[in-house]
Amino acid sequence: MLTALGDAVRVLPVVNALKRHDPATRITWALQPGPAALVRGHPAIDEIVLFERARGWRAFLDYRRAMRGRRFDLVLGLQSYLKAGILTALTPAPVRLGYDRARAHDFNWLFTNRRIPPRVPGHVQDEFLEFVTALGIPAEPVEWKLAPTPEERAQARSMIGGADGPLVGLVLASTGPDRCWVTERWAEVAGALRAECGARCVLLGATSGYEVATAQAILAGTTAEPINALGSGLRVLLALLEACDIVVAPDTGPLHMAVAMEVPVVGLYGYTNPKRAGPYRRFGELLVDAYGDPGEDYRAARAYRTGRMARITAREVIEKVRLGLARYAPAPPWRRAGTANGQRPTANG
Repeated sequence: MLTALGDAVRVLPVVNALKRHDPATRITWALQPGPAALVRGHPAIDEIVLFERARGWRAFLDYRRAMRGRRFDLVLGLQSYLKAGILTALTPAPVRLGYDRARAHDFNWLFTNRRIPPRVPGHVQDEFLEFVTALGIPAEPVEWKLAPTPEERAQARSMIGGADGPLVGLVLASTGPDRCWVTERWAEVAGALRAECGARCVLLGATSGYEVATAQAILAGTTAEPINALGSGLRVLLALLEACDIVVAPDTGPLHMAVAMEVPVVGLYGYTNPKRAGPYRRFGELLVDAYGDPGEDYRAARAYRTGRMARITAREVIEKVRLGLARYAPAPPWRRAGTANGQRPTANG
């Protein structure tokens, strides 16, 4: 699994299940630098082999050199696209397990010699866990074991300061504009949550042009004084998410990071199918679903639907946040304070 941050989070229950079944199993993960920064140091991962896609065709030569003289018992081809298929073929192992033909893209099934049984598409997390069950290994309990280090928690606390009242994280962007929410509605949400709930919002994400422009529009459009924490870095972002009482996010990596840490999430879905990519087994009552139409059965739908994020109103989001705060807040002390007393054990570092 090379690229998507959310998918990297979903791989963690797979590696945890393998290690739980046999702690002597050695797991090497081939992936790109972005998600590698998130999962490096995880207790179930023994080694990371970086695939530097920015190097173009040279990245494949680098990977082939990295595999020279090595031998694995099994390769799991969890990403069914061409570049991942090529790396699967370049990894020396007698068994290369991948998707069935119907679910493999780019003729990816040509690069594998064993395949998981055909099945109607379901939640992406369940599809990844099919690889575990195909090996005869129990997938339950589903565990992520994702957490920041004490140092990362300290950095996050220095950024949010002594924020009074509930802390609401706003993840402003996802990959591509069609996944993102309407910019001006974020400011309306921040202002209403401050006025109605006494909540302080913290703006989360990277420093892309879109995110910076969105943050500037929010800061100019409300007197609620959101905390601008853009560009904190992936691992400190993990700690910031953990510190929130609730997070609002479109379908993007930080949403799945929050869910993995049991942080309540208001998921904003319109472009992607929440029945395939929504918060896994948690916080379904907080989800805002603009993907499906009334009466439609879209459980197996894989198509992206453009223009539907605009269906989500600010009032819908505000009401979901209010519901989440009533049901789940205040956050446990190990999330908000990060103190030694009652602090949750770290899973990384």
